[in-house]
Amino acid sequence: MAGVAAPARASAVPARSILVRVIKSSRVLNLLRPDGGGRGSEYAASGRSQLINQIDLYISLIDTHATERQEANVSDELNDDAEKKVPNLQGGSNQARVRDHNERLVLTLIRRHGALSRAEIARQTGLSAQTVTVIIRALEADGFLLRGTPVKGRVGQPSIPMRLDPDAAHSFGLKVGRRSAELVLMNFCGDVIDHLRQPYKFPRTGDILDFAQTGIRKLTGRIPKARRDRIAGVGIAIPYELWNWGLQVGADATEMDAWRRFDIAAEIGAAAGLPAQVQNDATSACVAEHALGRGSEVDNFFYVFVGFFVGGGVVLNNSVLDGPGGNAGALGALPVPARSGAGAEPLIDAASILGLEQRLRAEGRDPSVLWDGSDNWSDLGSVVDDWIAEVAESLATAAVAICAVVDFGTIVIDGGFPDDIREKLAVATSAASERRDRQGLSPVRFVTGSIGPSAPAMGGAILPIVARHFISQTAIYH
Repeated sequence: MAGVAAPARASAVPARSILVRVIKSSRVLNLLRPDGGGRGSEYAASGRSQLINQIDLYISLIDTHATERQEANVSDELNDDAEKKVPNLQGGSNQARVRDHNERLVLTLIRRHGALSRAEIARQTGLSAQTVTVIIRALEADGFLLRGTPVKGRVGQPSIPMRLDPDAAHSFGLKVGRRSAELVLMNFCGDVIDHLRQPYKFPRTGDILDFAQTGIRKLTGRIPKARRDRIAGVGIAIPYELWNWGLQVGADATEMDAWRRFDIAAEIGAAAGLPAQVQNDATSACVAEHALGRGSEVDNFFYVFVGFFVGGGVVLNNSVLDGPGGNAGALGALPVPARSGAGAEPLIDAASILGLEQRLRAEGRDPSVLWDGSDNWSDLGSVVDDWIAEVAESLATAAVAICAVVDFGTIVIDGGFPDDIREKLAVATSAASERRDRQGLSPVRFVTGSIGPSAPAMGGAILPIVARHFISQTAIYH
């Protein structure tokens, strides 16, 4: 991400003088001759074209830098903590035409590391102190940054750390599940301000549209009036090809087939009057974990989300990978030993909350507690413990295949259930993994996810914030 930076302390007049002397040099004059200095007219034309482009770029850099020097004072902050070593995002450019990129870069850096001074931002981006000052002033004036308490250094003026203003922007995240929908309102710092949940027997297009439209209108009331024009959009987390699972959710083919013709992004975007984008629900949950959870601890991990069905996500080199079709990490198709003891079955049948629902129904019990957002499943008793043991065995088998393909050292276990269930499942999966033949594979640890049931919706809410204000999923988080 290397950028083009103007000379740190050059002035326009000397630089232009140097440029004139370069143009007058014998080599350059040869290029300007009709015969290209004896190398032919074609060479001359090519050389002149390259030279003109270089001259135009250089003059642009000189003019831009001169303007910036007039707009900003050189900060003494660069003398503070001069020996401090920090990771950097060498992606800055001092050219005016990429000001938006540089502003996004600064916001991304502060989002990743927390409050930073101008000097620290200059070090980590490669931008000049003057350019950083101009950008900080603009972002502060536009309401994106807040000043922290000045910090005294060994020399020079105190540095002022800048942090994100939580109310600078907001976004909505909508999860469309097979048994429930959830809508979250997220602020600029990734905090969930409020959320709504709607359980159902199965998702109908009209019901989802009504829930989203009504919910967005209601939650918008939680945003300060002066900031409501800064809603970045709606991110929608939804299983791909939802219509293919009508039998499992107990819906007839006609009801679910309506999803095949329903452009959910277009419909919800039009109803809400906001930009809308779609992402696979498991990938979206992985985005939330990467952004707001374990991503601060590990650079590479495989993410498992046990919902109505099981899904997954891949994080490599601090980047969530979604794949060409948006289905990276779709581990549900992996074969595992069948629970009947004969042959194999797909993981999607062996490790899902649907399996727990079926167990409860078989005992004549109401499974609605699984989908109403309850954080307490203790009344379900031993049926949950038996289900956890069964799911753990299947996940441990799948983990062998996953780690055989990519050398993951960490697998995150998350899902649509209470914290204590998530912890028990991670511990049980780790124990089951110890009983597998992992010869030739690196050790792997199983850890609990940090987000839980709201992960898909929260990951959805992150999408429009990133698209509008930050560099990318890869750069923004950890």
